[in-house]
Amino acid sequence: MVFPEYRPRRLRKNEVLRSLIRETHLSPDHLIYPLFVRPGKKIKEEIGSMPGVFRFSVDELGKEAAECMKLGINSVILFGLPEKKDAVGSGAHAKDGIIQRAIKELKNKAPGMNVITDVCLCEYTDHGHCGLIIDNEIDNDSTLEVLAHTALSHVRAGADMVAPSDMMDGRVAEIRATLDENNFHNIPIMSYAVKYASAFYGPFREAADGAPQFGDRCGYQMDPANSREAFREATLDVDEGADILMVKPAVAYLDIISKLRDEFDLPIAAYHVSGEYAMIKAAAEKGWIDGDKVMYETLLSIRRAGADIILTYSAKDAARYMQNR
Repeated sequence: MVFPEYRPRRLRKNEVLRSLIRETHLSPDHLIYPLFVRPGKKIKEEIGSMPGVFRFSVDELGKEAAECMKLGINSVILFGLPEKKDAVGSGAHAKDGIIQRAIKELKNKAPGMNVITDVCLCEYTDHGHCGLIIDNEIDNDSTLEVLAHTALSHVRAGADMVAPSDMMDGRVAEIRATLDENNFHNIPIMSYAVKYASAFYGPFREAADGAPQFGDRCGYQMDPANSREAFREATLDVDEGADILMVKPAVAYLDIISKLRDEFDLPIAAYHVSGEYAMIKAAAEKGWIDGDKVMYETLLSIRRAGADIILTYSAKDAARYMQNR
C-alpha cells in the first residue's frame, strides 16, 4: 500500500468514519473507583496531593456510591484508615473494622455496587509495612495467615471481590484456600500480580497514611528495571488461583500490560496510580494542559495496551467527560 493509491486520511475526515474504525473503546464499565474510608462521622476531606479525591467517613459512603452509579461506575475498591494501629495489623481483620463497616454500609445504601477490597496490612501496622516483622525483617510466611483472615473478614462482611496488594509470596493460594474452606468458592481474587516498588505511590501514602516507618518496600515489591520477572509473578498467581491479574502502576508500565495481555488469557487490570493522577491534575491547574483530554487519552492508552479494567482516581472525571463528548 503506497501513496497515492492508499490514503489513510480517507478514513479520518469526520467523526462518523473515525468512530466506525476505532480499535479501542473506553467506557465507565471498564473503571474501578478507589475510595478511602476513615473514622468519624459526616466527614468528606480532600486529600491535598490528590485534588478531587477525598477521605470519607462510613456514613458518607452511600452518597458517594450513588454519584458513582449515576455516572455508570459500578465498581469501587476500598482502602481503610483504622482508628488504631499495632505491630500485627489486627485492625485489618477486626469484625467491626473500618473496611468491614464500610462494606456493610455500601451493601445497604448501594446494593448494586460491586464492592472490592484491598487486602494488605500497611494501613494497619504501626511500622507501615505490608507484612509482619520478625527479627527486623518482613516475614513472608507468617503474614500469609493474617492476609487470609483479612480477606475472609471482608467477604463475610459482604465484599464481592478481594484484591491482595501486599506482594507476599504465596498469598493468593492462602487466600483462595481459606475462602474455599469457608464456602466462598465464588468470590474472585483480583491479584496485584505485578506491583512495582514505584516512586509514583507518594500521594497514596498520604491518602492512606501508609508510608513505611523504616526502610522501603523494595524487598517485596518488584524492581522497576525488570520485565521478564513480571511473567514469573503473574504465572505464580495464575497457578495459585487468581481470577484477574493486575499491573501497578499503569502508565509507566504500558509495556508490561501489553506483554501480559499477549501471554495470559485472564482479564488484565491496571492501576492508574496516585502519582500518575496527581501529575495530570497539577499540570492542568497550571494551565499547561487540557486536564480532561489528557486524562481521557491516558486511560485510553492503558486500554490500548491491553488492560480490560482500570483502577483510577479519575473515574468520575472520565465518566463525566465521556458523557459530554
